[in-house]
Amino acid sequence: MARSERQKLKLLYLKALLEEQSDEQHPLTAQRILDYLSAQGIQAERKAIYNDIACLQDFGLDILHKRGKNGGYYLASRDFEMPELKLLVDAVQSSRFLTTKKSLELIEKLGRLASIHEAGSLKRQVVVSGRVKTMVESIYYLVDQLQEAISQNSRISFRYFEWGVDGRRHFRPGSYEASPYALVWDNENYYLVAHSQRHGITHYRVDKMADIRSTGKPRFISPEVRKLSAAAYGRNVFGMFSGETAQVHMRFHNRLAGVVLDRFGPDTMLIPDGPDHFAFTMDIAVSPLFLGWLAGFGADATILSPDWVIEAYRRLLQPSLEQYQP
Repeated sequence: MARSERQKLKLLYLKALLEEQSDEQHPLTAQRILDYLSAQGIQAERKAIYNDIACLQDFGLDILHKRGKNGGYYLASRDFEMPELKLLVDAVQSSRFLTTKKSLELIEKLGRLASIHEAGSLKRQVVVSGRVKTMVESIYYLVDQLQEAISQNSRISFRYFEWGVDGRRHFRPGSYEASPYALVWDNENYYLVAHSQRHGITHYRVDKMADIRSTGKPRFISPEVRKLSAAAYGRNVFGMFSGETAQVHMRFHNRLAGVVLDRFGPDTMLIPDGPDHFAFTMDIAVSPLFLGWLAGFGADATILSPDWVIEAYRRLLQPSLEQYQP
């Protein structure tokens, strides 16, 4: 590239240098900037550097000048501050739906949003090795395909599998077709809430889906679907384990108010029931996971109605109790 053409890149190189290598603790002197540009084949004078920095400031970069012996120019603010980047790194490394490889790739990219000096502190907090992660490398792209199908109002076809004791995928017979509605994050996994002709409104674990294709046929939208709340669906279907839905009336000890509000949301109506308890009613997909959650609170949680849910709770507990009979 001719010298005059490289001069056109001067502002871009200067911007990249400030983003990559400067922060409040590591300002860049004018001489350091000149040396960097020279290494890129760009000759500049000190006065021109001051003008270029002023130009970048006018463009919107928050460049400050630190005076003193170890002073210089540095980028004072960025799109993401360090506490925000650390929060994002924590989220990435703890997400089970991302493989270890993809987690490390994303963390590396997040590090580029900070200076090279600050990126070092991000890498020191990374603890991906040994965490439980998905075994499906393509999960990142499956989520994107599903979001695209939803935005295009298209049904999808796919295959579904389970992991066997041999560590291999075992596909269910045939191909599935469904109308995708929403993606729900629950119990550290992604689920697709959809409508299938066979099951009605149901859900599928995204990391167990394969060969996803948009069919181009419009999604099936029923009155039930129009009232569907993805947030409520994930809240009321425990562990995304399906079951018959019922309005369950329950009574809890007051000390468990925080637990109930954390699970069902702060707008849950808790009605006082005596000095030490409260009652509430919630639409629940009654499943072993829901009943097991309830059992964890012992005598502090009671199902009041309906009767068939109470009976299901007894049937769940009885075999376990019989194991400990003398």
